[in-house]
Amino acid sequence: MRLCTADVPGEVFGTKPAECNGGSGVRDPRNFGQGLGHGHVQIIVMLKPHNGDDIGLAGHAIYLGDVGQVGDLLGHRANFAGLGIYQYEGGKHSEIIEDGHQGLPWYSGCRQEAGYGFIMHGSTMTLLSILRSEFSGYDGRSLKRDILAGVTVATVALPLSLAFGLASGATAAAGLITAIFAGLIMGTLSGAPSQVSGPTGAMSAVLIVVASQYHLPGVWIASLMAGMMVLIMAVFRLGRAVLWVPSPVVGGFTSGIALIIFVGQISNALGVAPSSAATAFGKLIEYVARLQTGQLDVNWHSMATTGLVIFGMIILSSMPMLRSVPAAVVAVAIATGMSVLMGFSLPTIGTIPGGLILPDHYVPAWSDLLLARELVFPAMSLAILCVLQALVCGVACTAITGKPMEMDQELIAQGLGNLILPFLGGIPASGEIARSKVGVATGGQTRLTTIFHAISLILVVLFLRDWIARIPLAALAGVLIVTSVRMNDWKEAKWLVGHGFKTPIGIFGITLTATAALDLTTAIIVGLLVSMVMFVSRIGATAVSIKPVDADIMRGRGYAMNEPNPDVAVAYITGPIFFGNVQIIKERFVKLPGHTLILSMRGVPSIDLSGARLIGQMAENMMARRGALMLAAVQPSVRTMLDRAGISESIGETNFFWSADQAIFAAHGSVNPR
Repeated sequence: MRLCTADVPGEVFGTKPAECNGGSGVRDPRNFGQGLGHGHVQIIVMLKPHNGDDIGLAGHAIYLGDVGQVGDLLGHRANFAGLGIYQYEGGKHSEIIEDGHQGLPWYSGCRQEAGYGFIMHGSTMTLLSILRSEFSGYDGRSLKRDILAGVTVATVALPLSLAFGLASGATAAAGLITAIFAGLIMGTLSGAPSQVSGPTGAMSAVLIVVASQYHLPGVWIASLMAGMMVLIMAVFRLGRAVLWVPSPVVGGFTSGIALIIFVGQISNALGVAPSSAATAFGKLIEYVARLQTGQLDVNWHSMATTGLVIFGMIILSSMPMLRSVPAAVVAVAIATGMSVLMGFSLPTIGTIPGGLILPDHYVPAWSDLLLARELVFPAMSLAILCVLQALVCGVACTAITGKPMEMDQELIAQGLGNLILPFLGGIPASGEIARSKVGVATGGQTRLTTIFHAISLILVVLFLRDWIARIPLAALAGVLIVTSVRMNDWKEAKWLVGHGFKTPIGIFGITLTATAALDLTTAIIVGLLVSMVMFVSRIGATAVSIKPVDADIMRGRGYAMNEPNPDVAVAYITGPIFFGNVQIIKERFVKLPGHTLILSMRGVPSIDLSGARLIGQMAENMMARRGALMLAAVQPSVRTMLDRAGISESIGETNFFWSADQAIFAAHGSVNPR
């Protein structure tokens, strides 16, 4: 006996069986994927081995479809207001064994406690129910793993937080405080237990522009506005819309941000005055102009420090026996020691306040309302980035751990966190894949990994801040340069080029260029507009094939037909009929011979009002010739539009046919099929 939901439409499942009680096995949910449909039902599958050792939530699958449809599949006794226990056997879902239960009872299949499944409405798991599931069977061994994983994540987060704080136009201390409270607030409220949040490179690319024009108050207000927008998305369940952004747009946007970060660190790496240009391309042009005119006075101490960090991170991460070593921390420590011992005179991070609320933090004022109007679009960029990064990171963690992400709860955590951070002196934060993967890879079991990572950073602030103050900015530049190269979506670009997808390559390149040459909000809009134009042009490529009737084919299909009537023509239409292609389709029928036209519309998935009117005009033209327009294999959605527009009535019910063959046979007035 197997427990799964493999026959539910809209889902993607793995097929590797897992041994259970030496019997026929249970489908392993760790191979399950996600299938996103279009409704409000969530099915989650969990397993427990027969020996009783709790492995927690091993995997999950999500079906978002019609409640009634799921009810038909699982049995009429399903209580969709609560939990439904069901089994799968012999290719069909049997009746619900137990329903409406408020706990998580074991299903007795697979002989002994094989596993269980439950159903619930939408994405409405409460935080309490998430925590109950997450900490089911939690023990001292799990706690030890969470502590060790949290400390490891902190070693990775420390240099990145300091670097992203500076890269955002704020301070290294702001980045560190952000990592601490993002871990505490977002980690506690998270809908994705394995996700670690903190300052990110993508957000720093937006914030550096805001900081250059509006300084820290602008950064804080933009963060508050972004937090409010994310909360609104969570309340109205709009976060999933961000996942509709095409992958070439995301890839180009990510690569563009990587270029912004890289170019932004040239001044610290070379020890030269920063560029005054607002965009990455503008900065590059300015640096090249300085080089050509001999005004780029490079500080070799800065270059040596940056180079040492880059070289150290590459070497440490490329050696298998040292991959568990936090490369950035070691490289920065070595570079800082070298700088101190060699007496390099380099700009450093400077004083790190000993408290957890920075002296520079947000204090509300009425004048902020005027500033807020100018920060709407940067705040929108931050909100979109926050949601996109959090959900993508959550999905990545789910793929690794099998633990489900509750999207709306995760967005609530992200929104509230970004609302609170400015009052502590922090900058916007979101889910971060690198830190989250480290937490999972080092044995993190629950959200306590994120919380212990924050506690570790608090200890750093309290006891190691004097050492951190000595870190050269050139060393952090090396960390950011390596990070920017790694975050660049090389895999996506290589895959697109390797498979010769010209349109996605164009979208990728346009988005990348717009990101580096314009502001990030405009870049997202440009990428989406280009994608929409390309998409519309593709779906609008409707094909029309007009053919005479072939008597031999009709006889081969069982219809008694002599010679075909030359006054009857058949047109096969493939693709949607809408305002964008109505004129093109109309031109194909201008010189149509004969008096009777049969439209085979099996390949027409949709039609808008303009398309319906075109069908009506064609019917009028055929009747003016004392002929008729016959429609065959009309899809239900198309028929609904024709009915609403009154076209069906003018054509006549007798001129609608199940297939083109039936319409051809009727048009020729032949005898019934054999």
